[in-house]
Amino acid sequence: MDLDQERTESIVLGGGCFWCTEAVFLGVLGVVSVESGYTGGTTVNPDYASICTGQTGHAEVVRVKYDTRSLKLETILKIFFATHDPTTLNRQGHDVGSQYRSAIFFNSEQQAEVARATVRGLQAARIFRDPIVTEITPLGQFWKAEAHHQNYFARNPYQGYCMGIVAPKVAKFRKEFAAFLR
Repeated sequence: MDLDQERTESIVLGGGCFWCTEAVFLGVLGVVSVESGYTGGTTVNPDYASICTGQTGHAEVVRVKYDTRSLKLETILKIFFATHDPTTLNRQGHDVGSQYRSAIFFNSEQQAEVARATVRGLQAARIFRDPIVTEITPLGQFWKAEAHHQNYFARNPYQGYCMGIVAPKVAKFRKEFAAFLR
């Protein structure tokens, strides 16, 4: 095994629009890469137009690859839960449909247990008023999104959705998680 592979892991997260989730995790110290994509559905080789119908079963997700020496999965999940609403089924703000569901797609049983423990801890602490509905499921096929969706916020900061939705989410992350900024 390559030394870099021994030091990195990846987890796939769905927190609504992948532009938002990607923009947050690109700013995290210890994150090696973030790729926007689709998973959790039945259509082979889905594209943005097909998943937006809500008929493919896929979620908009990001694959976060991180350096395990400097960043723990618990921290990634803490950021994940703080930067989206895990209590709304198939919805994040004005984005509605199963493609916007809150989901954690794990690569190992160890990741699954960390995710479940995180949810239990958040619910016991009553961090959210409503129950957490985040799906925790094994990762199936990950389909990388089209090139124009990768690093979208950085390339389109003045696009309306980016200004109104992504930028405030990134600002909240930067304020609440300053110790984890690149």
